[in-house]
Amino acid sequence: MNLHALVDALRGSPGFAHKRDIGDVMDALDRALPGGMQDMAQAVAIGDDCAAIADPSGEGWLLLAIEGLVEQFVSRMPWFAGYCGVMVNVSDICAMGGRPIAVVDALWSDGADASSPVLEGMAAASARYGVPIVGGHSNHRAAHGQLAVAILGRAKKLITSFDAQPGDELIVAVDLRGAYEEPYPYWNASTRAPAERLRGDIEMLPQLAEAGLCDAGKDVSMAGLIGTALMLLECSKVGATIDLDAVPRPDGVPLLRWLLSFPSFGYLLSVRPAHADRVIARFGERDIAAARIGRVTTSPEVWLTLQDERALLWNVAEQAFILAATAARAEAAHG
Repeated sequence: MNLHALVDALRGSPGFAHKRDIGDVMDALDRALPGGMQDMAQAVAIGDDCAAIADPSGEGWLLLAIEGLVEQFVSRMPWFAGYCGVMVNVSDICAMGGRPIAVVDALWSDGADASSPVLEGMAAASARYGVPIVGGHSNHRAAHGQLAVAILGRAKKLITSFDAQPGDELIVAVDLRGAYEEPYPYWNASTRAPAERLRGDIEMLPQLAEAGLCDAGKDVSMAGLIGTALMLLECSKVGATIDLDAVPRPDGVPLLRWLLSFPSFGYLLSVRPAHADRVIARFGERDIAAARIGRVTTSPEVWLTLQDERALLWNVAEQAFILAATAARAEAAHG
């Protein structure tokens, strides 16, 4: 597959399409709220991995997030869906420089037997990551299984999607010690890893934030690495050139599949050049693959390179990806 075919495949992928739905929700909220979304009181704008709310104690921020699991995923892989319900929320908290406190869930099923493997998966992740399940909602009389999990965390210093700066190095950190949950794009480096290692790994992001080494980034989501990069760059109103040859990936995995994969531990960070070597070294100390894959630019264009090819993926100033279309148009109108 040449680069231009790969770009077309990324643009047409389900992961990209699902993330673009976020803009419709943001538009609806912007119209419905009395003062629009800009009046919502939190530390960072809507569109980040978590809501960040000033901690009443005066020290740092409370982080609040929720994830809904796709119905097909819950029905076909109930145990792993339950596990992921906790795991992906933990990842969202860590992506913003925080530490998880507790989770709650909302679970619908056609009978108690159908809900058991989901709950068992949640319990396994709760125990392995050391994050308690403290309550929730259940309904055993639903026609179909559905799961949503919410999480509370706390951060001393934030990593956000809105602070990438021109000149930053884009660094991806991903745990390659896993395997796919076939036939899905889920790269699982969690369920068979030692619990102690998992807990140490999720400490990496808050430690980087508190050391002043990183203040911008996101966890790699269902949109894959490149979709995650688009979200980060759009929120920060910047662009980038991304070198696909530099992306760490498992042996034998085709490039397109890897770029559309959802890793259990994967983060894209925008790091000042002076800190890049230290950030990469810290991940290396825990045997997590980390590498420079690009540089942030003032221009809002996102370019991909592969061997001797170069192709434009997106212009985030001309075409909204996840941000509300109304907000994007207003920003363009005011220069």
